[in-house]
Amino acid sequence: MSSYDVIGIGNAIVDVISHAPDTFLGHMGIEKGIMQLVERDRAEVLYAAMSDRREVPGGSVANSLAGLGELGLACGFTGRVANDSLGQFYANAMEVGGTSFLNAPVNGGELPTSRSMIFVSPDGERSMNTYLGISAELSPGDVDTTAMSKARFLFLEGYLFDKDLGKQAFEAAAQACRSGGGRPGITLSDPFCVDRHRGDFKKLIDGPMDWVIGNEAEWLSLYETDDLNAALSAAASACDTVVCTRSGDPVILKQHSETVEVPVTRVTPVDATGAGDQFAAGFLFGLATNRTIEVCGRMGVLMAAEVISHIGPRPESDLLALLRAEGLI
Repeated sequence: MSSYDVIGIGNAIVDVISHAPDTFLGHMGIEKGIMQLVERDRAEVLYAAMSDRREVPGGSVANSLAGLGELGLACGFTGRVANDSLGQFYANAMEVGGTSFLNAPVNGGELPTSRSMIFVSPDGERSMNTYLGISAELSPGDVDTTAMSKARFLFLEGYLFDKDLGKQAFEAAAQACRSGGGRPGITLSDPFCVDRHRGDFKKLIDGPMDWVIGNEAEWLSLYETDDLNAALSAAASACDTVVCTRSGDPVILKQHSETVEVPVTRVTPVDATGAGDQFAAGFLFGLATNRTIEVCGRMGVLMAAEVISHIGPRPESDLLALLRAEGLI
């Protein structure tokens, strides 16, 4: 089996995008401009009501891998999909996009492939209705530990920490990665997820995680403090590399005894979807190519700026050309 620069484990969600006027949203009881979780019956109703469906593979870590693939890294993805039309689409689309889909679609499962029905209003607002489906059932049986042991970097998505089997899958993957000399890391994903699993997240950071990315709210929640410096110092005492994104404020990065701040790149946002995912891609590309922690941060903010300049969570520009233009490679 060939080795990978980066393997990601995350939610395998098909983004189903459709245009819809505000009157349609009101008629269907869709709350405009937010993401809400829906049950299976509701998901099927909304899916059937979409008039001009466009399907694209989504999920936070999967979006990051798409950016890393554009930058030339060899990537693999572990995520759980059903052997249905959307699951087959997702697996094939990841492969076509240059990321190996490491676990086959599941036959005979009771749950269908996860999907997020995204309704785009005439003013550009995106109203997301997400059905988690089979993706949230990721378990250790989905983890190819041989592949993990051959990965230089492992990227875990905190959202999957909500179930015990997901935690076990993460632990198995991280230990396999470290056993092969790789560097596992995680994105905290969501402050509410951190609230629910604070102790387990801390165990990961204290143990097998080599690097962790979170935003300000997530770090404050993790260490139950209003003092960001205290939270990041606590994290840095337990983990080699710590990153804190802060929306429009400079990103804070800590590695060993070094702390740097990297200003964000100012652009007029068109669609903020995927900003954190592509920041992670740029940052991880820097790590994988042995850049300084400051350059890793600069790569991250540049890629985040690229993705918010257009609709959609995945890059559309020549990323290597962007990095060269800024003197980063």
